Amino acid sequence: MSELFPRKQIVGFVFSLILTAAALAVYFLDLSFAAGMTVLLITAFVQALLQLVVFMHAGETEDKWSIYGNVYFMMAIALVTIFGSLLIFLWDM
Repeated sequence: MSELFPRKQIVGFVFSLILTAAALAVYFLDLSFAAGMTVLLITAFVQALLQLVVFMHAGETEDKWSIYGNVYFMMAIALVTIFGSLLIFLWDM
């Protein structure tokens, strides 16, 4: 019967709630802009990976490395887009 209990999903859900509380704490603790953005970016990426692995079952297929490769590629494209936009709009390069 214990193999039918969704332990992995419950732990993932609790960890999601903890990450959400950490992100919400940025608002209530009135952190500086740099510290707040750092906390928000870290919690956002960890939350996205947690959702992908635990709730979308990305690691449970035979082709899991191509799924993770696509995630890494997506993150690289997102970072290039974000920093490229910052270079153009904020830093006038």
